[in-house]
Amino acid sequence: MRKLCLSFGAIFALAVLSFSAHSQSMEPGRKLEQTACIACHSLRLVESQRLSPAAWGKEIDKMAGWGAIVTNRQLLIEYLSSQYSDSKPVPVPPLSKSGVADLQ
Repeated sequence: MRKLCLSFGAIFALAVLSFSAHSQSMEPGRKLEQTACIACHSLRLVESQRLSPAAWGKEIDKMAGWGAIVTNRQLLIEYLSSQYSDSKPVPVPPLSKSGVADLQ
């Protein structure tokens, strides 16, 4: 029983460390998203997109042509395509207290 508890504890600790490492590795991309994308439009617009890496590259090029400042194109493509992949479902907007979609 003791070995079982230790095994579960070790697995839990590894899961927490893995999640923490993943979050830290995504931080530079998130910061770049904040400076390059959110300067012109809401994060909801970015979050509602579901694109492939190639499509994100075209989108970034288009936005850069319109004046977006992208300091690391490849990092931004990697971040956006991992967070907002074409294989992930589009998130449902949260509802307000009155039951209406909150589209801020």
